[in-house]
Amino acid sequence: MDRHVVIHYHEIALKGKNRPFFENRLLENIRKATRGLHAGRIYKLPGRLLLELLPEAAESEVSRRLARVFGIANFGPAVRVPLDLDAMAEEAVRQAGEQPFESFRIETRRANKAFPLISQEVNVEAGRRVLERVGGRVNLGDPGLTIHIEILFRDAFVYTEKLAGPGGLPVGVSGTVATLLSGGIDSPVAALRMMRRGCKTVFFHFHSFPMTSLASQEKAVRLVEALTAYQFTSRLHLIPFLEAQRRIQVSAPPPYRVVLYRRMMLRIAEKLARREGALALVTGESLGQVASQTLENIACIEAVATLPVFRPLIGTDKQEIIEESKRAGLFEISILPDEDCCSLMVPKRPVTRSSAADLTVMEADLGVEELVEACAEKTEMRRFESPGRAVPAA
Repeated sequence: MDRHVVIHYHEIALKGKNRPFFENRLLENIRKATRGLHAGRIYKLPGRLLLELLPEAAESEVSRRLARVFGIANFGPAVRVPLDLDAMAEEAVRQAGEQPFESFRIETRRANKAFPLISQEVNVEAGRRVLERVGGRVNLGDPGLTIHIEILFRDAFVYTEKLAGPGGLPVGVSGTVATLLSGGIDSPVAALRMMRRGCKTVFFHFHSFPMTSLASQEKAVRLVEALTAYQFTSRLHLIPFLEAQRRIQVSAPPPYRVVLYRRMMLRIAEKLARREGALALVTGESLGQVASQTLENIACIEAVATLPVFRPLIGTDKQEIIEESKRAGLFEISILPDEDCCSLMVPKRPVTRSSAADLTVMEADLGVEELVEACAEKTEMRRFESPGRAVPAA
């Protein structure tokens, strides 16, 4: 059989004159996602892409990887047949005969308007043959089996499985952002949402080793491995934060420490982000979820940044975030026990409504610039390549 995957996109189709740029990036990302799986050439066709599968290709693994390629709305492993009604109908019969069903429908899309039969006529003829030779009954509303026929300009494609893609825009079309990766449930989902909007993300993880164990760093590595499956290559910066925490501990009243930690993190992240060419910072904050994420505290924390700070989860509740984390395969990693640096030296009653003026006074004797430079220079960087294999640091 002449196997292919018919790939549809949605949002890209609305891009007008810029559409080829988005299509080309999606094509390249599909090529990266299916590397090593014996996928063949990729063709651009009106409103869709076509991925060739060589005889030794593992269709199930190709489908698993395509389901993580942002920009794909849906896709279907298909068999190519000649541009001929008999060939289409016979292939529909063959595929229908390979699986159990009680009801079915034929759904034809005719991109080639020069084909002499309209979609409904193809549906009727192919449906008639399936009824006569395989059985079942026609159900146009909620069938047990849908047989898709796509009539293109040189060939037609028949398939019965339409799989959902993640939608959005291809990673890489919207520039680079830097995600502050805490190791919890929220920040990996925030990174994933930015990828879905076409952003490539680098990752920053702050740790308090040796005051804490290596568990948080190991967890960050595992999270980046999982997220790399969605963007193909990643860089993770492991940033030592203990000295900054110690200075804040001796210089500021306990209720203000977490907010001061966050302000320092943003300064360090911004310095590293500029080196990476990132145009924005990303956090997993959700309004009101914890004391540092009240509106007043968020405003005071962001006041030290000059890059934009994106918060994709700001209006999302915890259960929604958990469900999204599970769907992306991140949840089981995110709930592994670790020692987060922000849980170190945290007071029982953190301030919920801080003042930027008060915080600035508390930071006056910290040596902020020196701390930022020291933390940035001691950072360890690791590289990752899809499907999640860590490679040595540069």
